[in-house]
Amino acid sequence: MHVILEILWLLLVIFYSYLESFVKLFIPLKRKCVKGEIVLITGAGHGIGKITAKIFDELQSVLVLWDINKQGLEETAAECRKSGATVYTYVVDCSKREEINTAANKVKQEVGDVTILLNNAGVIFCADVLTLQDQQIEKIFEVNILAHFWTTRAFLPSMLRNNHGHIVTVASSAGFVGVPFMVDYCSTKFAALGYHKALTAELSALGKSGIKTSCLCPVFVDTGFVKNPSTRFAPVLQPEDVARTLVDGILINKKMICIPPTVSVLPVLQFFLPERALNALNEFQSIKFEAKVHSRDKDK
Repeated sequence: MHVILEILWLLLVIFYSYLESFVKLFIPLKRKCVKGEIVLITGAGHGIGKITAKIFDELQSVLVLWDINKQGLEETAAECRKSGATVYTYVVDCSKREEINTAANKVKQEVGDVTILLNNAGVIFCADVLTLQDQQIEKIFEVNILAHFWTTRAFLPSMLRNNHGHIVTVASSAGFVGVPFMVDYCSTKFAALGYHKALTAELSALGKSGIKTSCLCPVFVDTGFVKNPSTRFAPVLQPEDVARTLVDGILINKKMICIPPTVSVLPVLQFFLPERALNALNEFQSIKFEAKVHSRDKDK
């Protein structure tokens, strides 16, 4: 009898959740205030990270910027300081756990408790699995996923104490579907997506409803890391548009931020379509970019 009541309660919660989601389609979501929040952004010297920093500057957040590129980092900081922003910069190689831990300790001492953590730093090597060098494979995992663990472990304790914070994972549409000549990259983005979902579930299990999570999954973004990207249907995104959509999602505590929104359909297609149909769909999309194949530069 007890199990039956639990099942009925579950069905009621599911029905209520659908009804709530439907109603929210017609009600503007409240945007939270991030004025004075300490926002740490990795990979802030270029692309999405740089523009995201400038947007949080507009929102009057305290900025903590990390990047391996000192020149790019200082350029971002200088642009933000022009409007009177409080900015702290740290040159950090996110492939090195020791540097992350050292920088994190400095941030705690010099700035305070980070309340919004944006794991944006990433690398990519467009090559087939045999052309990839061992150190490249190690580095992409160190930066694209392991760094998320080290930064979260450094800054999550204070969020847990205060039941307040936001952890943002920058993943990719490549976290939903495998792309040829991006085996290493897709692997790390699948991992990043799983990391986001599992961390979200863990915070819920701990009853920490005040700590929010978001995950960004865009298609190709014109940051210069991938050479000459193109697809038949999805346009190559501009970093400004992606950063603005990302921050908008953070402000309404949106869990999954897919750009374009049709990216969210990919897991459904993966589940329902036969393998032959999926292969045909992938060919039809005509995903192209420059990649190294068998040690020869070849346009794919």
